Amino acid sequence: MKKIKLTLLASSTLSLFIIVLNLLRPIQAQAQALSLPVKSNTLPLPRLQPELIKKFLDSKNINSAVIHIEQGWKQQYEEYVQGRLPSNQVYEVKKISQTLDEISRRVGKKSALIYAITTPNHLDLILIPPNKSPIHKRVPAGKREALVSLLNEFRRNIVYPVSPRSQYLSSGKKVYDLLIAPLEPELQKQGINNLIFCLGGGLRTVPLAAIYDGKKFLVEKYSLGIIPAFNLLDFRPTDITETQVLAMGASEFKNLEPLPAVPLELSNIVTNNWAGKTLLNQNFTLTNLKKERAIYPFGIVHLATHAEFSPGSVEQSYIQFWDKRVRLDELKTLELDKPPVQLLVLSACRTALGNPQAELGFAGLAVQSGAKAALASLWSVDDSGTLAFMTQFYEKLKANPVKSEALRQAQIAMLKQQVSLKDNSRIRGSDSSSQEIVLNLDSQELSHPYYWSGFTLIGNPW
Repeated sequence: MKKIKLTLLASSTLSLFIIVLNLLRPIQAQAQALSLPVKSNTLPLPRLQPELIKKFLDSKNINSAVIHIEQGWKQQYEEYVQGRLPSNQVYEVKKISQTLDEISRRVGKKSALIYAITTPNHLDLILIPPNKSPIHKRVPAGKREALVSLLNEFRRNIVYPVSPRSQYLSSGKKVYDLLIAPLEPELQKQGINNLIFCLGGGLRTVPLAAIYDGKKFLVEKYSLGIIPAFNLLDFRPTDITETQVLAMGASEFKNLEPLPAVPLELSNIVTNNWAGKTLLNQNFTLTNLKKERAIYPFGIVHLATHAEFSPGSVEQSYIQFWDKRVRLDELKTLELDKPPVQLLVLSACRTALGNPQAELGFAGLAVQSGAKAALASLWSVDDSGTLAFMTQFYEKLKANPVKSEALRQAQIAMLKQQVSLKDNSRIRGSDSSSQEIVLNLDSQELSHPYYWSGFTLIGNPW
């Protein structure tokens, strides 16, 4: 009798084991499908299923659409950087809205999140306001190919500092009509003044600040920033005005163009309101960055050097230190997450126009580096123009600790011709080369969006 019971028990256990094994197989197959591929120069798949997103949105299931978008873009970034990103949490729309409301109350800026997803047939816009229901708008005229072509034209019209005003205003208005106008009535109704963009492929390197509504630039109405995905943000509150700046950079390079204004840029950052330390040329090394951060946890790390977000695999993009290039997939070696840097600034970087891999590198900069936020430029700005902008930005940041608002005020000061390098007592230099740089640009020249609209805040905007 006991032998029969034991046989039955063994048989039942085996059957249960087989059932569990069969249940696990689809999960294992899914895990294998999501595993990171070998390194390659091909663009990671978007991981989005347009037909599924359309199905969700057509049935007014915005929550499922947002979850699918967040997960898909996070997986795409992971494949590009060849590693797992730090967050596994999934924020539903209600939680995103509540989080925006909590932060808006804390910092005094009413923030909304905008997803923009391109498809071959239309553009989908999803607005998540603070503590309100989400809104979806479909823009039939925003077909991917036409929209990306327009955005590339818009950026090309801006990157030449002598381009006619009529050109970039015209293309900027067309971008506004597709990307902002469908949501503008609701933004105005709800009193939104800070926009966070989570953008799909082809959109991640648009100079948002210079989008034009026919009367004003977008930056005159909203503070702006981009994120790779909402669930990758670090929301922990900090007061950036209480930290110090580690300002590092190089004015000369072996195989790259010199940046003669860098000594002035660094010295002005730490003499005008901000406490900190500067390290120039031979002292601008990865070893010294780690050493100084071990002595004092500088909350702002400013790197005045060449940086490139290039086509191809993640290894093609880099930040140039004095003694070596740090590739994008090596950014973790900077240890900017120990403790977390509140703001990483790259003042002389550029991003390849219209290239999907370069877009991913740029938009994922803050997450990949370990910093809470990053300020970087979409194109390499004139050296003296960068000096003017950075001097203005750090002055505004000390008075306005919300990073996106400090950026906005610096950009507005330049476009309204309130910034000049001529006879500017706030920009000091003792040698003749410094004085030549200071006298190089006036307020009218600096008002062109080439000098200010490429600077973009990535990551936590608060």
